[in-house]
Amino acid sequence: MELFRISFLRFTIIDLLDILALSYVFYQIYRIVRGTRASQMFAGLVLIFIAAFVVQVLGMQGMTWLIQSVTTVWVVAFVILFQPELRRVLMQLGQTRLVRALTHSRSSSILDEVVKATMILSQKRYGGLIVLQGATGIRGIIETGVPVRADASAELIVSIFFPRTPLHDGAVVIKGDIIEAAKCMLPLSDNPSIPASMGTRHRAALGLSEECDAAIIAVSEESGRISLAHGGKFLGRDYDEAALKEELQRLIFERSNPGEP
Repeated sequence: MELFRISFLRFTIIDLLDILALSYVFYQIYRIVRGTRASQMFAGLVLIFIAAFVVQVLGMQGMTWLIQSVTTVWVVAFVILFQPELRRVLMQLGQTRLVRALTHSRSSSILDEVVKATMILSQKRYGGLIVLQGATGIRGIIETGVPVRADASAELIVSIFFPRTPLHDGAVVIKGDIIEAAKCMLPLSDNPSIPASMGTRHRAALGLSEECDAAIIAVSEESGRISLAHGGKFLGRDYDEAALKEELQRLIFERSNPGEP
């Protein structure tokens, strides 16, 4: 269906959808690389693409050949020089709601690492607070901490909560397969029914669970007991390894299948 015509150019609904889709893709890429060293290269690529379109419309064969040649070089250089940024783009695409809905679960290996770390913290009596982000964004919480952005592993989580490290006081936030930040400050719950025996760490876990769909694991420094907060309440306060993993898998399944009974 033709929307309008400019001289010999026809503009249809397909053209409009094509422009909107391309604009969205470029915007998302720019949003991800913004503030990184890849941003200037990305801006240069956009300018080359625009110039290529203009010279093709004008029928400038020589300039079209030159720009197409330069474009090939820029794309290859972009891939070679900025592999970390491209990896980050792919990781963020893999963490979208659509991908989570298709896979139906968080990577089991990440849950294994989190559960393993939790059990080590419990055995060593290291206080711990681990946030597994759900569909609700918690950027405000992440920004209160120290950026980490590293692959989640049991060894790294345990080392963060080692009592004499500068990052042990606060929460670790895990989004997808990545530890986003450490030493994050969580809101404290003012629920009057919380037992007096619960300390600040447990009040913080419950407080965040009241505001979003994250699952928060709290490890007591005094007793080593493992608690899990979700949906504004504690689902349990004395987990062993098998029970904790089963509970986490259930929560992740419910997030991916909200219509299931």
